[in-house]
Amino acid sequence: MTRGPLAILNRDARVLFAARTARMFAYGFVSVILVIYLAALGFDGLHIGLLLTLTLVGDAAISLWLTTHADALGRRRVLKIGALLMAGAGVAFTLSGNFWVLLVAATIGVISVSGSEVGPFIAVEQASLSHLLPDGERTRVFAWYSLVGSFAVAVGALAAGSLVSGLRAIGTSPVDSDRAVVLGYALVGVLLWIGFRLLSPAIELNAADQSTIGGRLGLHRSRATVFKLSGLFGLDAFGGALVAQSLVAYWFTLRYGAQPVLLGALFFVANALAGLSALVAAGLAKRIGLIRTMVFTHLPGNVLIIALPLMPNLPLAALVLFARFSVNQMDIPARQSYLLAVVDPDERSAAGGVTAIARTLSAAPAPLLATPLIGIAALASIPFFVGGALKVTYDLALYILFRAVRPPEEAPDVADVTASEASGPR
Repeated sequence: MTRGPLAILNRDARVLFAARTARMFAYGFVSVILVIYLAALGFDGLHIGLLLTLTLVGDAAISLWLTTHADALGRRRVLKIGALLMAGAGVAFTLSGNFWVLLVAATIGVISVSGSEVGPFIAVEQASLSHLLPDGERTRVFAWYSLVGSFAVAVGALAAGSLVSGLRAIGTSPVDSDRAVVLGYALVGVLLWIGFRLLSPAIELNAADQSTIGGRLGLHRSRATVFKLSGLFGLDAFGGALVAQSLVAYWFTLRYGAQPVLLGALFFVANALAGLSALVAAGLAKRIGLIRTMVFTHLPGNVLIIALPLMPNLPLAALVLFARFSVNQMDIPARQSYLLAVVDPDERSAAGGVTAIARTLSAAPAPLLATPLIGIAALASIPFFVGGALKVTYDLALYILFRAVRPPEEAPDVADVTASEASGPR
């Protein structure tokens, strides 16, 4: 009888799952109101876009260094540093309305503008989980890792909408109501720091694997493969950041007059659907392989991005949003599992970090471009059209370049090209 995915997790892995849950709750919590909060502080679309962009740029620079040095510095230490950066950004955004203070906090802190992962966390956590799990269980556990994260984002979005609406109902000003959410984000960063202190040395790279740490950005044999995937993931991330969750929430507010409580409910349902879809992805990957799962589930969601601004009313737009989330994130556990399968154990933290930073850096300019456009009714559809088209291009390129590069757990078909032959010298 097959054991449930949580049954095979030891104490450290359960702590990592709990940290993922708390962190993604905070990301969903803050992303729904972040742009609305900054607008309430009096910033225009250009200044908001600049803040969001520098949030991503600063996160990329700091996270790149942390993740590519995580195995040498210690994975527990890097996770605790990330938690402090998260708490610090939340405190700054809570206490100050000064643009320059927020600019510094956005650049050096960790704050999510889209409800998705930022910071050094996911690369280090997944490298640690891969260290603790057999290859055959990796995709299934990552699917549950994605599931708990999506549900946590969903609950966070719902909680933010409910909290803001409740505070406004008792007479709290809109800006102070939104500020309460940002304060909650900072508190979760503190809780994460406490939680990461519970991790044991078992998550660290063992002595045998540490002997090969080195090379540019912590990579050696798999460098070419990681760089190629990073370029593709970056294209996908730029397209996705044009329609990040905080920007879509802002668009719903401008286009349909959606209030915070409705936005919270919409993104609760959307992220819950995304979480459930991750479980389907694990089974599908066993049938058709990780690359096909990544591409065939991602394409329909990207077409729906293009369709969203064409909807004539709020109910239809909500249905398209739900349909998109129900398929668009099925590729995530497959993508994460695939990356860590095709690199050496001592490259996993670095590979996760390099690809994550490529995604973050590529996404960084998008809010600066998209936010002013969404604020102009005649141009508001452009980020959706361009973002969807770029993500479709990513899917096609990924399939063409990597369909023959198989992870160890997938038996290659006859005449398949090996990973090293397909990807060239590494």
